[in-house]
Amino acid sequence: MMFVAALAAALLTVSPQAAPQQVPPAQDPTIEAPVALEDVTVTGRSLETLIDDFVTEVAEPNPNRGLARWRGNFCVGVANLKGEAAQYLVDRISTVAEDLGLRKGAPGCRPNLLIVATDEASAVAQAMVRERRSRFRLGAGGTDRGLTALRDFQETERPVRWWQQTMLIDSQTGQRAQRIPGECRPPCQTIDHEVPSVSIFSASRLSTQLVNDIQRMVVIIDATKVSDLSILQLADYIAMVSLAQIDPDADTSRYASILNVVEDPEAADSLTNWDLTYLRGLYEAERNRVRVASDRRAIVRSIRAEHARMRADGDQTDAN
Repeated sequence: MMFVAALAAALLTVSPQAAPQQVPPAQDPTIEAPVALEDVTVTGRSLETLIDDFVTEVAEPNPNRGLARWRGNFCVGVANLKGEAAQYLVDRISTVAEDLGLRKGAPGCRPNLLIVATDEASAVAQAMVRERRSRFRLGAGGTDRGLTALRDFQETERPVRWWQQTMLIDSQTGQRAQRIPGECRPPCQTIDHEVPSVSIFSASRLSTQLVNDIQRMVVIIDATKVSDLSILQLADYIAMVSLAQIDPDADTSRYASILNVVEDPEAADSLTNWDLTYLRGLYEAERNRVRVASDRRAIVRSIRAEHARMRADGDQTDAN
């Protein structure tokens, strides 16, 4: 991995505040403008349909698994950026995580989210997978998105690319509920690897105490493709794709979302209400249903509730 002076310089010269507004070019009247969550009631489409479509578009759980999220400590590490820029990314992403109930890692903590900047993103991704493959594929079912997705991570040119590993966790104890091939926890006295045991407190065909948690993640920034983004935009984009399981091919052009900034830097200055309510919905959902679709419905309900709160706050402000 090589130091990327161009990206570091760009980040260091951009204020964390929103860039001065510019006069937007004339828009094609036939192209529908992105919908802001707070304005969704004037679009002519039902609120529930819009929210459900947004969740379906962006969410990408691992095959045959429910939606995953982080638990407990959240430690961000940054490589190949100068101190000020790296610290801003760490602080901003950690702040978003803390707002969702995660604990910011202490100084010197071992990163479970590693952000790497480079001007040779594909080469770096391929080298990382080649040299530490077990960090990308544990060999246990459902812990990643599969071989096709791993090839996409290594080969597809994107301004920002990412790879997550998840684990099946006992929600009652926080302990791992899944065996990793080739791993044996002490004492390892037999050839049979230890299988984690789970005590079931409430058996049901509809509910479960086993949930999916994100364990670690790597994000690679292509320095040659993010020069038009402010450091705040870049930090919030990374926060969004890191704190949830986001489809890298999601088409969010219909929505006012930070996920659009890599294609259109004018799309958003920071995390939008669509983004924030999605993350809040994910971290507030109980995730105790067996069916994967139930996770999505829980998030949809949370976004609807947040929209109702925004409307009530707006009405109260107008009344005053």
